[in-house]
Amino acid sequence: MSDALINGFAGAGGGIIAQLITYPLQTVNTRQQTERDPKKAKVKLGTIEQMCQVVQQEGWSRLYGGLTPSLVGTAASQGVYYYFYQIFRNNAEATATELKKKGIGDGSVGMLSSLLVAALSGCVNVLLTNPIWVVVTRMQTHRKPSKESQPDQNLSTAPDEAFLAAIEPPPYGTSHAVQEVYDEAGIFGFWKGVFPTLIMVSNPSIQFMLYETMLKKLKERRASNKKGNGVTALEIFFLGALAKLGATVVTYPLLVVKSRLQAKQVIDGDKRQHYKGTFDAFMKMIRHEGFSGFYKGMSTKIVQSVLAAAVLFMVKEELVKGARVLLIKDAINTVRSKPS
Repeated sequence: MSDALINGFAGAGGGIIAQLITYPLQTVNTRQQTERDPKKAKVKLGTIEQMCQVVQQEGWSRLYGGLTPSLVGTAASQGVYYYFYQIFRNNAEATATELKKKGIGDGSVGMLSSLLVAALSGCVNVLLTNPIWVVVTRMQTHRKPSKESQPDQNLSTAPDEAFLAAIEPPPYGTSHAVQEVYDEAGIFGFWKGVFPTLIMVSNPSIQFMLYETMLKKLKERRASNKKGNGVTALEIFFLGALAKLGATVVTYPLLVVKSRLQAKQVIDGDKRQHYKGTFDAFMKMIRHEGFSGFYKGMSTKIVQSVLAAAVLFMVKEELVKGARVLLIKDAINTVRSKPS
């Protein structure tokens, strides 16, 4: 199995585990980003309070609205990203080695090359997986009628309805979201928000640049102290967290605009809440909400992103190590089994 495939599968596995752990935070954060009602915006609730409000008014299931397509999207995104990242990085390393032979550079991949590799991988990922995230955003921002507003149920039918609710999918499922997007904007609706998302490839680019730079410095320090260059899972966890924190702070406004474009548009009523495109969204947000509108829910996003990235890096590195150990053992067993 190639190194690119190992990293692709490990990235997908790490992404799924991170997504499962942090998904309720992601749902609340998406709702915070897409909140355009001035009255609701004035009532500032904390992240935990908002989670409790969703559970109380809409039920536990709404914290996990869109989980299935999100897991598919996470696996696809991380798999595609890490697969192409490894391919592009292998090419960059080969180029650096060739340049060293010609007396140019030290043979290592520089910061600018790492940034370019991550950006190219991110662009491929965005173009292939954007439709999945449009559907996820729709499902996360869809609001069920609160339990308090529903009329009293007939006691004789309540047990049947409770049984059906347990075995049937939510009223607003993946197929409903797909149909809604298609009815609203046709096939191109699935690529809404792709422009700010493409610009946002700077997020993983910055994240990986910071991560690999810090990892390289840590290994060099270990080597200079003659302690080896091994890095523990806990250290990988903290390096991933720090890298994601820096990247999130820089690119958050683009994330808010992307979520606004991908959420259901207000066609009738207040035109301030209807966005025709990326530039229109930027201008209306500046005019009606000010620059603070671009940082709605940022504290929630920092907690979610840092935790998810830290878990992702830690799990990915452990899966890559495990896969390589298994491949080495398999190769040894194959050699031993051959007749001498």
